[in-house]
Amino acid sequence: MEHHSLLELFGIHVTKDLLFWLSIAIFVGTYVMIILEKFFHRVPAALLGGFTAVFIGILSAKQAWEAIDHNTIFLLLGMMVIVSVLIESGFFSILSLKALQFTKGEPLKILLVFTSLTAFLSAFLDNVTTVLFMIPILIGLTSKLKLNPIPYVIATVLASNIGGTATLIGDPPNIIIGSLGGFTFNDFIVNLAPIVFITHIVGTITFVVYMKLLGQLKPTITDPSVIEKIIKEQKAEYDIKLMRKGLIVFGITILLFFLHHTLHLEAGTIALFMASILLLWTREDPEKIFERVEWTTLMFFMGLFIVIGGLEHAGVFEEVAKIIAKYLTDPMSGILILGGLSALISGIVDNIPFTMAMANVLIDFAKTVPWDTEPLWWALALGACLGGNLTIIGASANVVAAGLAEREGYPITFVDFLKMGTPVTIITVIVALGLLYLKYAIFGI
Repeated sequence: MEHHSLLELFGIHVTKDLLFWLSIAIFVGTYVMIILEKFFHRVPAALLGGFTAVFIGILSAKQAWEAIDHNTIFLLLGMMVIVSVLIESGFFSILSLKALQFTKGEPLKILLVFTSLTAFLSAFLDNVTTVLFMIPILIGLTSKLKLNPIPYVIATVLASNIGGTATLIGDPPNIIIGSLGGFTFNDFIVNLAPIVFITHIVGTITFVVYMKLLGQLKPTITDPSVIEKIIKEQKAEYDIKLMRKGLIVFGITILLFFLHHTLHLEAGTIALFMASILLLWTREDPEKIFERVEWTTLMFFMGLFIVIGGLEHAGVFEEVAKIIAKYLTDPMSGILILGGLSALISGIVDNIPFTMAMANVLIDFAKTVPWDTEPLWWALALGACLGGNLTIIGASANVVAAGLAEREGYPITFVDFLKMGTPVTIITVIVALGLLYLKYAIFGI
């Protein structure tokens, strides 16, 4: 505990309990500032929280650096660069035009197309990459039709988190569970994909009902001739050579994501490597491309990772995991208890460190009970991934989507997200855990 000199300087005796409660206090303070976004921007709030933990000695500078999930940061940065080149090439302008022609400007059709496509892609790409890809198209389309993009963006990012739950590579908690629990890609497909498919349908119905109640599915432009005129007037300017290079690199990147376990490379390493190749190949001005990178989103993640690292380092997650484990007396009740609490906790804090802590507890827990703990792993996956839909900071994809929307002039507030995220999270978690429970109740463990 040699790095706690600042506290000791003020005559405060440093104990494990003190660090435990200080880490919680910093997290709560940071969270309150993020919620009160009218007074505090979430980026300096997260950075202040993170570096307060370092400043008072909960974490050393080295531990703070290690608390940052560099794979997530590298993945975001690399994919932001690749997507920026595709934006520069006019690729998204073409897709926006095609989407406009296909949906004919009907709000319901736009919602269904984007949420369904995003959920499907998020199962086979990671959901952050899918959001980076889809949100610019969606914002461009809805703004042309004079619709409010915010509820459409929120619905799409919620769908990305639901779809990402289906596979090993769709969401970071699943990668952790696959690695520590020893589960394969096929294990996730067999155990989770059918549940997620039904959950997505229920989630989609929830989006539609919610937006209908808010009046967000009413077309702003009702005259069909005006819609036709908008479609005809849309001209997509593009650079075919730049687009071809961007799509080739994007395609290879996605292929390498599928193979990253075989290659023993992190997704972030692949993304930055391919982004570097794309910049060299296209000879695009890096300064121009980097201007499109969501640096505020990356800095927010770094601050938040350090805050969460303080909780992890002080043993908060370990204690929470142990408390949960005490109540896991059998696999069937365990599905509901672990899944429900994982959803709640993952909606409030980042689901990656919690999943890591809980996965390690499950490994030890399995040695002490006579029954098969496999159902608990799937409950953890469903809870951690779907629970991320609760708040704007619950999942990486949420933060990225909010950053993209804010850049386009449509800021999404904490409360905006919470209003839509809460009913969707509650309903989808109940459905998913209920289906998992029925699966084992009917077919056995």
